[in-house]
Amino acid sequence: MLIGAHVSPAGGLPKAIERGVERGCRAIQIFNQSPRMWRPTLYREEDVAAFRQAMADSPIDAVLIHAVYLLNCASEDPDIRAKSLASLTHSLRAGAAIGAAGVVLHPGSAKTGDVPSAIARAGETIAEALAESDHCELHLENTAGAGGTLGRSFEELAQLLDAAGGGGGGGAERARLGVCLDSCHLFASGYDIRTPADMDAVMRRCRRLLGAGRVRSLHLNDSQTPLGSNRDRHANVGEGELGEGGCAAFLSTPGLQRLPCVLETPGEKRAGPGQGEVQRAMALRERGLAQRKRKAAGTSRRPPRP
Repeated sequence: MLIGAHVSPAGGLPKAIERGVERGCRAIQIFNQSPRMWRPTLYREEDVAAFRQAMADSPIDAVLIHAVYLLNCASEDPDIRAKSLASLTHSLRAGAAIGAAGVVLHPGSAKTGDVPSAIARAGETIAEALAESDHCELHLENTAGAGGTLGRSFEELAQLLDAAGGGGGGGAERARLGVCLDSCHLFASGYDIRTPADMDAVMRRCRRLLGAGRVRSLHLNDSQTPLGSNRDRHANVGEGELGEGGCAAFLSTPGLQRLPCVLETPGEKRAGPGQGEVQRAMALRERGLAQRKRKAAGTSRRPPRP
């Protein structure tokens, strides 16, 4: 698993790699434009080349771009949808340029409560962004479920994937669509993932509804709020309702071990995840893997039932 952190690209794209290396990351995530503004950041060819060279010279093996929070691909306002389309298309093109593993997107919000219509609008906008870009994957992030946000369940994510990818076919656009699983959002939306058995059951449901291999990236965040709260409140790793056990269960899940996993936690003094927290996540993954190995060994030694 490529564990890392969300970092700032302030000062130039290579600075993001530098900050990731300082934190001991194997993966990083960045915003490719200001999260508070619609105006895109235009990267020059030399910026992209410098980023790629810095990444090649570092231990960082994956980069994700997070689409800015202003986007609402499901908005009833045509102007907001047009701005969302332009921004998302720009992010996907930037992702292709820098070799990103994917662009992570909050699919949108059904503010009026008409979820099927909102999913249809989001799917149309996402499909157009994919058609206007090449190569880079798009990972729809599961949500905590507050405020009509789409993607609070695997059922909704499956509907979004179908709406954006032209149904259940195997077209090029659908192949570029994946899912980013956020541990805090899973828990807040009602999926109990605090033990390995719980997490494995959740993943079996995920695979059944979304298909094998559809999860392409991960966000590790503990939750300040309890199971099913529908509130998106990130806590530092091991310091929330998931605790160390829940974070270890998430990090050690079979089938997710080759994916980039990015921390988006508040960090010390709300400065974002630092080196200590990245190391803690890596240690919790090892603890979880060891626990699963012990359990598997104990099960194999049990005598068969008469």
